[in-house]
Amino acid sequence: MSRFLFVVPPLAGHVNPASAVAAELVGRGHEVAWAGQPAVLAGLVASDSPVFPCAGAPAIDDRPRDLRGVAALKFLWDDFFVPLAYAMAPGVTTAVMEFGPDLLVVDQQTVAGALVAERLGVPYVTSSTTSAELSGSLIGIPKVDHWLTGLLDGLRLRLGDPSARYDPRFSPRLTLVFSTGELAGPTAQERGPVCFVGPALGARADVADFPWEWVDRDDDGRALALVSLGTANTAVGARFLTQCVDAVRARSRTLRAVVVDPAGLLGPSRDDDILIRPSVPQLALLARTDAVVCHAGHNTVTEALWHGVPLVVAPIRDDQPVVAAQVTDAGAGVRVRFGRADARAVGAALDAVLGRPRFAAAARRISHSFRAAGGAPTAAAHLEELAIEEQENPWHGLQI
Repeated sequence: MSRFLFVVPPLAGHVNPASAVAAELVGRGHEVAWAGQPAVLAGLVASDSPVFPCAGAPAIDDRPRDLRGVAALKFLWDDFFVPLAYAMAPGVTTAVMEFGPDLLVVDQQTVAGALVAERLGVPYVTSSTTSAELSGSLIGIPKVDHWLTGLLDGLRLRLGDPSARYDPRFSPRLTLVFSTGELAGPTAQERGPVCFVGPALGARADVADFPWEWVDRDDDGRALALVSLGTANTAVGARFLTQCVDAVRARSRTLRAVVVDPAGLLGPSRDDDILIRPSVPQLALLARTDAVVCHAGHNTVTEALWHGVPLVVAPIRDDQPVVAAQVTDAGAGVRVRFGRADARAVGAALDAVLGRPRFAAAARRISHSFRAAGGAPTAAAHLEELAIEEQENPWHGLQI
């Protein structure tokens, strides 16, 4: 059996797919450990998995609310991913030395894992929880690519092997992408070996006292929408969530909604039309949902499409505009402008995805591709095979 070390950032959306793959590996008899922040990993990974603690960086939600586009991307790297890499590198090094993994599984944005692996001569696989970077820069601007390349080169000089020439966000051995080509579209060249495995959906922690009786009542025949902006956008979401609530109330004869409000921006509500909760059992809820309104976060999008649910996407920043474009290009949803959409615009988008069969049909088509890709079992099988290859023939002539 093999030993796998997962290196992840303090972001639940990046941990969840990795956790599903880790559980599959453990079920096959392998040993799994984690390098990350214990407080974040608690409740997201198996309680009996060894966790090697790593220091963190400033919270991602602390960034200025008005940052968008290139400015938001630069802030994300300069003020979050780069400090995170420096902070995590000692803990990742300790984890590698003490656990002795055959293979590291490194989140694409946790660059410390890739650079420590190359410095110590340990093979690693990239875990790409968002497919946005496969098409090139998140923004698609050559100057941004050049800036980011220089930034990564600087990190490599401090943390990795200065002689390496590949992009550390893409393992020269394998990048596992938790999507499919039907959603992600064409990918950029020179990214190394890439395998689309579809979403990896594992068990999630229960949400206490969730009112399933409100969700499951079917005496009125109304459609059900889920509205969520994820966990990293709570500070900027009040206006948009309010417009979503107003849009649903204006359609109360045909529509009701569950609204996820982690920060309590809207205040509690539970009536015939709207249920507002700080957290929801999202996977189970999506099986009962007819439409999703979200920020185009990759996890929410792929989980909705796994269930064949069409979307209204309102991207805010980072990779979300790219993911939103994937949704609309695939015909599985409608895009609205996060900063300007009012109840009328959100309502019109909901009317479209619920009233025009082509959106649901496209969502079901992507769902079929996701299920055919195999998810966590397929990802685990690739990791098993590569670990065996590395044990039998280390590095097998790989030039990096």
